[in-house]
Formats: sequence, C-alpha cells, structure tokens
Amino acid sequence: MRLLIVNNTSSGYGDGAIYDYMRMASSDGDEFSVRFTDGTTDVADLVRDAIRFDAVVAAGGDGTIAAISYALASTGIPILPFPAGTGNLLANNLYAPYEPHALAKMTHDMNTLDFDLGEIEVNGKCHGFGIMAGAGYDATIMHDAQPSKKLLGPIAYFQAAITNALPQKSHIKLVIDGKTIETEGLGILLVNFPRIQFEIPITHGTDARDGSFDIAILKAENAFGLIPALIAGIMDRDGSTPGRTDSLEIHSGRRVEAYADPPLQIQYDGEVPGLTTPFKARILDKAARFIVSDAALAEFSK
Repeated sequence: MRLLIVNNTSSGYGDGAIYDYMRMASSDGDEFSVRFTDGTTDVADLVRDAIRFDAVVAAGGDGTIAAISYALASTGIPILPFPAGTGNLLANNLYAPYEPHALAKMTHDMNTLDFDLGEIEVNGKCHGFGIMAGAGYDATIMHDAQPSKKLLGPIAYFQAAITNALPQKSHIKLVIDGKTIETEGLGILLVNFPRIQFEIPITHGTDARDGSFDIAILKAENAFGLIPALIAGIMDRDGSTPGRTDSLEIHSGRRVEAYADPPLQIQYDGEVPGLTTPFKARILDKAARFIVSDAALAEFSK
C-alpha cells in the first residue's frame, strides 16, 4: 500500500496521533510519503502527484481536509479524513472513529463512498468546503472562537456565541437556482453535512450525496431568538424532530448567489479569511471520495 500523508502541524492539540496511525497502518512492503504544512504551504501543492498513491490521508482540522478534498475533487482518489483538529465535524458527520488503530483498519478495509463538496467564490477566487459555509453570525462565531479553540475545544464556539449576543442584522438577497428571495436576517448557511458541535444537526434530513445544499437563513432578531432552533436541533439527534421554528428559513438548491446590506463576513468549514458578501456558491456532485467506517457505509448507502 502506498499512502500520501499530509499533516497540518498547526491543527488541533499536537498529540501526535498521526504517528501512531502510521505505525499501526504499516506492514511489509508499504510506502508512506509524509508531507507537512503549518498552514503556509498550499495543500494543493502537497497533493499535486496524489495519483501515484493508493490513497491520501488528510490529517488536520476540517479546513485542512476541505482544502485537500477540493484540490482532489472529482479525481476518484480515496481520502481518509484524519481527525486532528479541535472540532472535527466531518469525522463526526461520517461516524468515523478517532483512535489510530481503528483508522488504520479503515484504511486497510478501503470502503469508500463519494460525497458532495461545496465551492464558494468570493472576489473571483474559489474555495472548497465539505461541511458548510456561510455569512454573518456563524462567521463571527468562528472568528471569535479562534484564539481559544486549542484551550477550550468546541466550548470556544459557544463562548463566542454568548459574547456576540446582538449580532449585525442585514437585508439579505439570495438567488437560488434562479429564484430570488429577499428577507432580513443575521446570516446565511449553506449546509452539506448538517451536524455541528455536540452532534446538533442544523437542518433536518440533509443528505451530503443528493447534489444540493440546504440553505438556512437565520431570521431571528438576535442570538437569543435562535435558541428555539438550537433546542429543536438537540431534540432532533435521532431524526425524529423535523421542525426548526420560525427563526430558521430553509431552502434547497444547487447554485446560490448571496448579497447583504450591510455586508456579512464569510466562513467556509471554519476558515474565516476576512472576506465579506457578496458570494456565489455551487455544489460539486459526489466530488470527494472518502474512506469511511462500516457505520458510515451502512448509513449513507441507504
């Protein structure tokens, strides 16, 4: 087996789990090529010859995995999302284990499924995302959680939400597959995988293999107005509570244009690059081939 391992040394807690994985995954005759980034080197350069390998191991946070997945979009190269970040939302959505030996077993089993990716275009430049992208309140939370993520982990996001209880409200215009919607809101979310921290699903019934986004408009007057939707999400962990209250207006579509006055800050898979609306986004049908667990294979093959 030939593996290309891309390790983001600045992700997560630096616990070295990737090295335990390599020891457990290796056997006689295997070849592992390990390449490192601290966020400075573009991961697209690190996977430029990925076709020479049987699979790529993307070790880092959700942003790292999204960037590698986007660089390898529609190539059919299997990617193991190795959860080495602080949130690891993709791993949670894929029912993936965290233990190196279990991830090594997954690699040898090589069960794969193809999933949709998102592409967001801002100021003429495109970025990929796997879980969700958005503008407004969610981007503010992502931005303000950055300094304390390594110390507090997922709690940092809730701390940032409480700190920003009165976020900016904007007039939002969306063009979804050619249909125009105008409303007032705190933000916009383009959802591919629905589960955020603590297994809370933002939307109900979202399918990351159906070729469309769920598009959620945050319509509350303030952050406290989103609490009913949060409670509905908590109750929906088993899939039995479809409602999300009037504080979320949910649509679906393949292509989205978003405008806001005043402009809203943008994030994609937790990356907050300092950009603002307007943006365009589109779904890339089943563009990422992930190595998955037996649980994910059973869940997403239905």
